[in-house]
Amino acid sequence: MSTTGATADPLAALGSLPGVAESVESVRKAVDRVYGHRIMRRRSNEIASEAALRGARGSAALSGADWALEEVRRRTDFSGDDEAHTVGAALRLTAEAGQLLSIWRQSPLRVLARLHLVAAAGQEDTVGRPRQDGEPVDEPLVDLPLPDATEVAGRLEGLSQLIIAGGSAPALVTAAVVHGELLALRPFGTHNGLIARAAERIVLVGSGLDPKSVCPAEVGHAEPGRAAYLGALEGYVSGTPEGMATWIAHCGRAIELGARESTAVCEALQRGAA
Repeated sequence: MSTTGATADPLAALGSLPGVAESVESVRKAVDRVYGHRIMRRRSNEIASEAALRGARGSAALSGADWALEEVRRRTDFSGDDEAHTVGAALRLTAEAGQLLSIWRQSPLRVLARLHLVAAAGQEDTVGRPRQDGEPVDEPLVDLPLPDATEVAGRLEGLSQLIIAGGSAPALVTAAVVHGELLALRPFGTHNGLIARAAERIVLVGSGLDPKSVCPAEVGHAEPGRAAYLGALEGYVSGTPEGMATWIAHCGRAIELGARESTAVCEALQRGAA
């Protein structure tokens, strides 16, 4: 996404794209249904913990580690193969995201560096900083043109300035742009997908749309499958109004599916089945 031009608030301008206002309203209604559930008023911490687990599982699935929920719940050691490392990284990022909300609005680039440090767990020489020219990127499931380091640095700075400045854009729009921009740029050598989805979570919580983090968008991104996810991302990367609207709508639907997931958890708890 270009973050320069005549529009003072380019994120807010995206809210006027066809269909975006409808997506924003639909997301708000879905989130309100979860927060209005009687179980949420008494057991919100349990719902949030379960949402975090399911969100991490969904994010890991999109990065190639499609484990059953009960396997993620059962395991305590994630030091095995690449899939285990991916699931472990997703769980760590989900836990860390909630600790970074106060820093995000003042220093989003610092938060992104921290997320990469947490995801990589100190296993790489390049951990915690954007990649430089010539350094490889291990993100095999995202087959899109890779911007060079200069473009990455400029666009990250532009995104950071937009977040710090704030504005009137709906939370859905801001979250979708943060998520899409990080996946398009792949600024780190590894774990970019996991980081992009964790950053989306931070925006949704910090904006007040989902303050208790009980609507795991990662679940909704994973549910339609990786092909649908990457197809929508191509719309974002295209930069066209239609493509951007498609990506924002996809992200909106992901939040709605995450809200539906937590509503089902609430209803199971209410029945005494979970």
